[in-house]
Amino acid sequence: RTDAVLRDLAQAWSARSPTESAGPSGVSYGTSGRTVAGREQNVEIERRLEELGIELPPVPKPAGNYVHAVRTGNLLFLAGKGPWNPDGTVPTGKVGREVTVEEAYRHARSVGLVLLAVLKQELGDLDRVKRIVKVLGMVNADPDFGQHPEVINGCSDLFVDVFGERGRHARSAVGMGSLPRGITVEIEAIVEVE
Repeated sequence: RTDAVLRDLAQAWSARSPTESAGPSGVSYGTSGRTVAGREQNVEIERRLEELGIELPPVPKPAGNYVHAVRTGNLLFLAGKGPWNPDGTVPTGKVGREVTVEEAYRHARSVGLVLLAVLKQELGDLDRVKRIVKVLGMVNADPDFGQHPEVINGCSDLFVDVFGERGRHARSAVGMGSLPRGITVEIEAIVEVE
């Protein structure tokens, strides 16, 4: 009986218009896709990913003696991740010299996808993300380069596209003399979770 009720609620949720804020019988869903009795429906963010045509990449193995994420209280600290190309290669080079701002923007977006994959692996459900709190973006930049914010926007824009207002965050975008294995960008994040 409980499964049938949840299935009916999920169907009602899927059928509602984007402007509706309540489910059947006026049960409020709020802004994060929650249902009654504390049960969660893994629909809002998954549906948003589908709308955006996003498929999350596999989570890579840690490249050193560390873990992908550490939770303390309601904060999840995500380890820094690097970019990847669709063909599986890793983008390298100095931004502002061998790599353009537009290319590095795409690299930062790819890092954002990896961070989302880590979040999903850790939480099981991206709807458990309450807020992207802080992002630190590091750019492997030529010494005269100054467009670090435009590069890291690749990740920031992705988070806002996926999570809406919950994706808006505090941020630092800085240049580095080098990054591990010559990657173009590395990004880490702090996330408030349920």
